Amino acid sequence: MIDQLIELDQQLFIFLNGLGNVYWDAFWLAYTAKLHWIPFYAVLGYLIFKQQNIKMFLLTLVIIALMISFTDQITNLFKGGFQRLRPCYEEGVAEVMRLVRSSCGGRHGFFSGHASNSMALAVFIGLILKDKFKYLIYLMVTWALLMGYSRVYVGAHYPLDIFCGALFGGISGYGFYKLDKYIQSRFKLK
Repeated sequence: MIDQLIELDQQLFIFLNGLGNVYWDAFWLAYTAKLHWIPFYAVLGYLIFKQQNIKMFLLTLVIIALMISFTDQITNLFKGGFQRLRPCYEEGVAEVMRLVRSSCGGRHGFFSGHASNSMALAVFIGLILKDKFKYLIYLMVTWALLMGYSRVYVGAHYPLDIFCGALFGGISGYGFYKLDKYIQSRFKLK
């Protein structure tokens, strides 16, 4: 059963990765680069700041930093525990895939840190701002899903790495949103 799932995942990766072409490579390379999103994060931070007082805003920033650290560290635990090779290191896949970057990263890829971090942030921010921006969560989740796809496009992850990372990130984002609300309610009582 697991072997069949892995084989299907590899076939889906080869198909999706093979859809790429040189005309889209620069776009997906830019999309997958975390530093290119700093202005986007700044706008989201500003929107949160406008909704909260300075003390609550700083508290939310601490919660976001904890959430990203949490998802990142758990991702690393999974990568070390499962030790599933990334596509570019997998015999039979590496020979037929498109590697858009100079390397696909470390040897192990299950599950994707890009997918878990971006989905955690998408869910957290979408829920924080849901009262002011009703549909923002859909935009944020779409952004996170495209971030996941970018990792398949550039050859860094299998689709299952993305799915599991996004699932874990979504659950984490919701949990840290609840933590943020709880801690803010405690601070407001004082």
